[in-house]
Amino acid sequence: MENHINKQETQVPLNQTANEPRRQFDIDTMPLHRILAINEKRKQESLDHYDPIKGTDCSMPRVERHVDIDEEVSGIFLIPETMAAELDANPCHDRRQWEMLRIRHDFEYWCATCITILDKISGRHVNFVLNRPQRRVLQVLENQRLAGKPLRLIMLKARQWGGSTLVLMYMAWIQLVLKANWNSVICGHKHDTAAAIKNIYTRALKNYPKHLTHGGKQPAFKTFEGCANVNRLEGSESLVINASARSQDAVRGYDVKMAHLTEVAFWPSTTMYSPENVIRSIGGTIPLEPLTMIVLESTADGVGNFFHSEWLRAKARLSDKEAVFVPWYEIEIYRKEVANPQLLVDEMDDYEKWLWQDCGCTLEMINWYHHKRREYIAHDKMASEFPTTDVEAFNSTSNNVFPLEVIEQMRHTTVMPLLRGDMTGKGENGMRDLDFTVNESGPMELWKRPEQSAFRNRYMVVVDVGGRSSSSDWSVIAVFDRHLDSDGSKAESRPEVVAQWRGHIYHDELAWKAVQIARYYGNAMLVFESNTLECEGYLDSLNFDRIKATYPNVYHRTTDGKLKPGFHTNRESKQSAIYNLLAYARDGSYLERDNKAVDEMASYEISPDGKKYEARQGKHDDILMTRAIALWLIEDMRIKAGRSRAVNPDNFIQSARLFTTPP
Repeated sequence: MENHINKQETQVPLNQTANEPRRQFDIDTMPLHRILAINEKRKQESLDHYDPIKGTDCSMPRVERHVDIDEEVSGIFLIPETMAAELDANPCHDRRQWEMLRIRHDFEYWCATCITILDKISGRHVNFVLNRPQRRVLQVLENQRLAGKPLRLIMLKARQWGGSTLVLMYMAWIQLVLKANWNSVICGHKHDTAAAIKNIYTRALKNYPKHLTHGGKQPAFKTFEGCANVNRLEGSESLVINASARSQDAVRGYDVKMAHLTEVAFWPSTTMYSPENVIRSIGGTIPLEPLTMIVLESTADGVGNFFHSEWLRAKARLSDKEAVFVPWYEIEIYRKEVANPQLLVDEMDDYEKWLWQDCGCTLEMINWYHHKRREYIAHDKMASEFPTTDVEAFNSTSNNVFPLEVIEQMRHTTVMPLLRGDMTGKGENGMRDLDFTVNESGPMELWKRPEQSAFRNRYMVVVDVGGRSSSSDWSVIAVFDRHLDSDGSKAESRPEVVAQWRGHIYHDELAWKAVQIARYYGNAMLVFESNTLECEGYLDSLNFDRIKATYPNVYHRTTDGKLKPGFHTNRESKQSAIYNLLAYARDGSYLERDNKAVDEMASYEISPDGKKYEARQGKHDDILMTRAIALWLIEDMRIKAGRSRAVNPDNFIQSARLFTTPP
């Protein structure tokens, strides 16, 4: 079976350098002895020689220094460059002086000597020695800290590698070692989640070496002024606040400097609560200063939600946060010895071959994955728990109509609008002296001005009718350029979104605004989506008779032998239009310019029974529906002109499934 993997999102292979050709690792054509030789090389390269006491294989650059303090602290140590500079200026003469200096500069040493955590396998308290994924996250935070920047991170988590623990302990290091009166907040989708994370902190304090505190006292939490969710860290005098996504005002009044925001993908998004408002409330109290910290972390929960949107912004470097994803194969416990290598190679499917060829996985990693997959009824269930790429992580937890690979592909054609403003005109309903007036806060975005054309209906204007209040659906007027060629029938290039109006407005004003835009764009075909108006009895509010008298180029459909204005989106026509939009998006057959349209596709879902298409809770599909209607009618025009793209709606769904169905 064909292997449907988004290669663009693949992690850098574990043991494969950029200049090594992929065919060199083609397991189908490789003899077993060659496979075993490559596998042994990969295993040797992945061996972890990490020693945070000696400073071996630590995350940040180190320098050698010879130290001779006592029997235990004697010899060559690899220490952080900042520590070496201070040590050269002021040599240490006793053990405590050495330890106090080192814990201020060396987080990894501090973890291994001062912090204990509960081992998930043995159930015992053990020293916190960072694993490889934790060191990768630490490197991001340390790079920001040493550059004097605010600490900002968004982390997409897989299972069982301690990402939350790493973030929590980094915050604890700042509070216990680097800063006093440096308040923090831990916020989860519910209070129990935040409390469970804080409990890790509490256990660590019980075993913390008190001789390494500034006051020589055992650090501990004490309830602050009777507030059950606010604790004061004795010795540091810092506050640690527990909050939930349903208590967005919990931190108001506190001088917060750090925020650990956990499982953000699962935060409720309703009219009363939203992740945006909670994070704005918390983030608004945190200044842009060194050692201030905001970390968003979560496992994936589908696409189109706040966490997914923030992840995409960070990946595109449009956010203040740096994105970190850890694939399952970097987590050291996911290995299984291979008793019969030839049998494993023979049983590998395309996905597992991809893990070998593109990801640089060892046979032991693939063998673990091979056996673990059998626990799950479908590959996407496995991928949601143990994702190989960030795209897979989000896609496998989604009921999305539009595969994430298609969404990512479409974002490459979106651009900022050329102008923003609104249509203006004079006379009755503003139909004279039409012009586009620039206004940076206007409701209309314009990517291309209209061009002269000898062909009728080069442009198509589609209207999705929304509500008037700010809490209702948006009204959207989208303009498509069909790019007709010399005979006026075939598109020489892809249909393109060239303008869009979006706002809340009275229905009659919306109708005349659409007429203005249609006239401005060469007397374009004007299409109203009419089912909401018809079902709710508001069709007359658009004044169709007056509109037709002024502007006759309004789309009508034939129903029971009669012409009726507008495109009626019933269950059947909606499904067909969505299938067609999916095919156009998948094949790159139209040019989307508005990133908001892609966002709506990212949050457009199909019900578990496959019968209902709708926006995810708290999201909209108004822009999306203008695309679906326009492209359905454009396709219909092509069919009538004998220029169809020759695709069948049944094939649209099958083609879409190819992106998400496992080998």
